[in-house]
Amino acid sequence: MDEPNVLGFIGLGVMGSGMCANLVAKSGHPVVAYDPVAANLDAAVAAGARSGTDVADVARRADTVFLSLPSIDEVESVCIQLVAREARPRRIVDMSTSDVTRTRALAFALAKQDVVFFDAPVARMRQAAREGTLLIMVGASGAQFEELEPLLSCMGTDVVAAGKVGNGQVIKVLNNMVLFVTMNSLAEAMTIGRRAGVDGRLLFETLALGSADSAALRKTGMATLVPDDFPEQAFPTKYAIKDLRLALSLADAEKVEASAASQTMDILARTRDAGLSDAYYPAMIKVIDGRVG
Repeated sequence: MDEPNVLGFIGLGVMGSGMCANLVAKSGHPVVAYDPVAANLDAAVAAGARSGTDVADVARRADTVFLSLPSIDEVESVCIQLVAREARPRRIVDMSTSDVTRTRALAFALAKQDVVFFDAPVARMRQAAREGTLLIMVGASGAQFEELEPLLSCMGTDVVAAGKVGNGQVIKVLNNMVLFVTMNSLAEAMTIGRRAGVDGRLLFETLALGSADSAALRKTGMATLVPDDFPEQAFPTKYAIKDLRLALSLADAEKVEASAASQTMDILARTRDAGLSDAYYPAMIKVIDGRVG
């Protein structure tokens, strides 16, 4: 690295752009950013980041590098590039949602090259990334967590020490599994209620007053299932399938029959196959109520 205490950020998409901007604004450290999409990188530079020319450039200049990438495939590829030369970061923090087993294997491989790897996936939506109010689940504990926490707190208001590496990913994929299964149940309830003659908004507002209340109901359910609106610029069906597949893979590895999650995966797959791959994933109600699929 060129100078101490320089941070790197790779992956400036829907979530990463806001996260990087908050790291620039709040950390007190220079941040070298990189994304292969020029417009994304330009936006980060406009927010105060330094421009990286490629992954190797970030590796040369930064002590700690944060990643926000689509999947473990990209994470592994970028990490190989980050440690390909003698000038390399001391720490890599993966804030993507990634496969648990491969995350732990990657951490083991990087440790052999004296690079510490942490998983720190995030929950909540794009607005939370912009506002710095994410939930961050960190595969670290003790002194390592204490060293990272001030940086992560620039991006999130709830930063949880999850224990050993990979545990952050465990909690994240289970968080998403519960969310998707809950939305499946809400879509079923909405369909049944409407057919039985109850107004959808009244149904959800009343459910929110009782033991069926949840953040998924009050936020996502009210915003999508009630108005029947599933915009493409939100979290799409194809991403939900990817994340739920990670949870089912974990369940299989731990020899747990996750029947509710498996049924939800079937509904999501049918939603995708009906041409709604890019629609906000609660569009699964269109399969449940028979409009498609």
